[in-house]
Amino acid sequence: MQHKCKITVLRKECYTDLQEQYFKDPKSGSCPFFEEGQEFILERNGERDDFWHMLDGKFCSEAWDCVSRYVYAALQGGSIMKSWTNDEKMMIACCNDGTRPVIFKIERIDED
Repeated sequence: MQHKCKITVLRKECYTDLQEQYFKDPKSGSCPFFEEGQEFILERNGERDDFWHMLDGKFCSEAWDCVSRYVYAALQGGSIMKSWTNDEKMMIACCNDGTRPVIFKIERIDED
């Protein structure tokens, strides 16, 4: 059985009060890298290794740091979050940016 991983951008948050208080540019706004509804399909096989190449620059390093462990588990066919979510093949995670986090849904896709 082969496994893929689907990442969907569910939500982008922006905490302007924290940006105004702590950022050099207080009008930084929400994450410029992702858009709500954006989807990514990752594969890891003999021809392609999206995990190792972090989707060839389609992910910023902060976001990749937060989702990569779940992506790796999915691509290996493992349980992403057993007993935590209502489907062990799915996880909700977010990036580390404290003033403009992006919320991701990570899903394992099983193929015969």
